[in-house]
Amino acid sequence: MGEGKTLPTYFCRNCENPLAIGEDLISKKFVGASGPAFMFSHAMNVVIGPKIERKLITGSYVVADVMCGNCGEKLGWKYVETFHLKQRYKEGMFVIERLKLTKKL
Repeated sequence: MGEGKTLPTYFCRNCENPLAIGEDLISKKFVGASGPAFMFSHAMNVVIGPKIERKLITGSYVVADVMCGNCGEKLGWKYVETFHLKQRYKEGMFVIERLKLTKKL
């Protein structure tokens, strides 16, 4: 019987606080303020800021900034609401910038 693939855990690059697990990684094809970003279905040990309307590459959304629950580093955002039917899959998802993360197996 084959061994299952071990997925990484993602941590805050600033303080090593665990933020997400590999099985919750949805996409690596997002772009944040500092460059490449990852979309996760769940995030842990984060603080979610107030909801704001923001224009992003694919349209207008209601989002909330996401910060590390330990050090307060701004990591990315959470999609709260979209106004476009084709973008509804993003609602509730977390986008965390690659430069803010480190990963370990």
